[in-house]
Amino acid sequence: MPASRIAKVHVHPLRATLPKVQRTSQGDYPAIEIVVVEVETEDGTIGFGEGLCRRGAAGYARFIEEALAPRLIGRDAADRRALWKAMRAALSGRPGGQVVEAIAAVDIALWDIAGKQAGEPIHRLLGGMGRKAVAAYASSINWLDDATVEAEVAAALKAGFREIKVKLGHPLRDAVARAKLIRRLAGDDIALYVDANWAYDVDDALIVGRALADLGYGFFEEPIAPHDREGYRRLAQHLPIRLAAGESDFVASEALAMLADRTLGLIQPDVTRSGGITETWRIAELAATFNTAYAPHVGWSGAICAAASLQLAAAAESFRTFECMVYENPLRDSFTHPIVGEGSQLVDGKLAIPQGPGLGVEIDREALARFRIV
Repeated sequence: MPASRIAKVHVHPLRATLPKVQRTSQGDYPAIEIVVVEVETEDGTIGFGEGLCRRGAAGYARFIEEALAPRLIGRDAADRRALWKAMRAALSGRPGGQVVEAIAAVDIALWDIAGKQAGEPIHRLLGGMGRKAVAAYASSINWLDDATVEAEVAAALKAGFREIKVKLGHPLRDAVARAKLIRRLAGDDIALYVDANWAYDVDDALIVGRALADLGYGFFEEPIAPHDREGYRRLAQHLPIRLAAGESDFVASEALAMLADRTLGLIQPDVTRSGGITETWRIAELAATFNTAYAPHVGWSGAICAAASLQLAAAAESFRTFECMVYENPLRDSFTHPIVGEGSQLVDGKLAIPQGPGLGVEIDREALARFRIV
């Protein structure tokens, strides 16, 4: 029997209240939830993974325990593609939603195991680009009042960021004024980006996008609903600014449509949503095939997401920049050893890639227990 045969699957639904409410065009978020999966093989190797679940982490945990784990026990952890397909078969219909986000947590854990058993970081298992550090941008300046914005921009600049992303929403006049304010605060030498969290329809996005282009912003992220493919094509035809999207995609076939027609200038899959490292790597490879920039989405996730995203960033051929979340987050800050993906680690505008085996981090079990949803 293979030493990497899966013996146990433990699931940890977690919730943490944020020290400061985060606001986007979609509303206020006072807390975050994630699900962490712990897979153990018969030789005692343990891998950790994380799945994106904005709300209802306990429900995700039960789904993994009842629908996915029985398909894993006794199987070889090295057979990651076969296991992905076996988990996918737990639900019929198009791939997406809870099943793929849950698969993501397991898949990341399987890659962590593979790296630990090989004694190599995941980025080397993926082929590697020889990167020891990657460019990073501060994400995201809150869609709150101007005083908060001024303080957050100042903090990002003090930390050494050379790239900053801001949240925008409605009304349009306020959005354009905010974009102008941040350009004035940051100066002309700082790269600026915008995330609208699909606040706009096509016509409003055209107004905001033209203003951003005039201000020298580098990309316009999710200006409209992610499923509005025709709307994105219209924006790409009429806006002189790079469009970014992809965090809402679950599998590579969804990403393929806007890569193939060059609608996007930057694709941003989230490893904790897009089926883990196995499926997100497909998207990153497609991006390289279509000569499109790749930037992993991190967002309101935990330390495992940050570590897995850094591993992908290190290996992806068309990698452009890394999303470094700069708000206080108990599920990221001091959740791993070493700490990973935090602005305090920035050196010359870059974040170091963990070089230890697997994800390159170890989980703080006390923190895992403290934030567990009972």
